[in-house]
Amino acid sequence: MDSKELAKKLDHTNIKLEATETDIRKTCEEAKQYGFRGVCVNLGWVKFVRQQLNGTSIKVVVLLDPPMGLSLFEDRIAMAKKAKEDGADDLDIVMNIVDLKYERYEKVLSDLKEICKIGDTKVIIGSGYLTDEEILKASAIIQESGAICVKTATFKDPLENREIEEKCRHLRLMRQGAPDLLVKAAGNIKTLSDVEKALEAGADIIGTSSSVAIIKEAEARK
Repeated sequence: MDSKELAKKLDHTNIKLEATETDIRKTCEEAKQYGFRGVCVNLGWVKFVRQQLNGTSIKVVVLLDPPMGLSLFEDRIAMAKKAKEDGADDLDIVMNIVDLKYERYEKVLSDLKEICKIGDTKVIIGSGYLTDEEILKASAIIQESGAICVKTATFKDPLENREIEEKCRHLRLMRQGAPDLLVKAAGNIKTLSDVEKALEAGADIIGTSSSVAIIKEAEARK
């Protein structure tokens, strides 16, 4: 896979709480320069990113309700609607991990079904918090919900600090549990080797703040 093909699989991410307008503008410029799949930001930056990316095919991706999806249902719906109104293409929302852990499966499903009606939804399962059986169950629920994608993790997830082999094992479980959906790998994926292993394990999309370094590594390999 050449670097241009690879770039189209990367959601270039800047979810730092301290990010400034200058920082987010730079993230958008990098996305345009390298042709990344999307730019992933927090809700407050969606409108600005939409303006920066107008006229491109780069998706505006928003992270919602990190790190464990514990906001009230009404607040989650309001977040998703606000993101869509401001110009988000993809809603990357964390499922309610506590509800999943306590086997409140119908509640998890009904919540996600309503969110998926608002726009293209990639559901973050927080796989670092889950057992293998819970990863499979969460993935199956997400496939039923109408989401387009199941995603591993976001910041503060225990998966961040685990080896890439463990992350890849989770990706294979997610592919098994939701065979009809896209799979997105995220959580401290920093190198070209990490990306290649994740793709081989079944990931379709990679979320990373190291996108530029990864592409430069791919270009240097030529």
